[in-house]
Amino acid sequence: MVFWVFGYGSLVWNPGFEVDEKVIGYIKDYRRVFDLACIDHRGTPDHPARTCTLEEYQGAVCWGAAYCVRGGPEKEKAAMAYLERRECEYDQKTLVEFYKEGDSDQKPFVTGVIVFTSTPDKISNRYYLGPAPLEDMARQIATAFGPCGNNRDYIFLLEKALFDIGHEDDYVIELANEVRKVLGVVGGVLKDKKLSLSGPSYVPTLNSSSMSPIKLRPLPEAIAMDS
Repeated sequence: MVFWVFGYGSLVWNPGFEVDEKVIGYIKDYRRVFDLACIDHRGTPDHPARTCTLEEYQGAVCWGAAYCVRGGPEKEKAAMAYLERRECEYDQKTLVEFYKEGDSDQKPFVTGVIVFTSTPDKISNRYYLGPAPLEDMARQIATAFGPCGNNRDYIFLLEKALFDIGHEDDYVIELANEVRKVLGVVGGVLKDKKLSLSGPSYVPTLNSSSMSPIKLRPLPEAIAMDS
């Protein structure tokens, strides 16, 4: 038996489990939204982080990476147990068709790919925050942190990971740049909203003279299991 899982968030750059194959590609009719709370990785119950989940949207294309796990029941069981712990804020597993980069979009590369998603209902899913104005989301992301690091690093790393696979997400770029505005970051942002991620200029820096009037708490540097 073999199983595939599709990564569209931190799994793109940090799968964290043993994989036998990684394939760049996309799924159809889903798009990223930062509508999910994270209270134990990059946020806390008092100050939840915002991480991305998927929203069904006809005609949308979501790029990411599909990972294959082979090697027998024990290996598959261990990988799934890890994923279920890591993706604990996501309350449902959806099976989707995955299309490989460069192949025809008429025939999926593999079907039945697992993707962790969340129920968009605040009653049935306590982690679902729902949409908010871009500025409010940016402010929340800029200041939240947890055991695995800063919420702002999550979106910057996602932005870079999508750039690295050659499939940037305009929504992620827009939100990341709004986070930079909140932080007062001035380096590395181009006027057409695109970010240069190919060199040292990607690393955010703070400019005290342009810092927004928000209170930033001390942010830990540790990077551990992410969601």
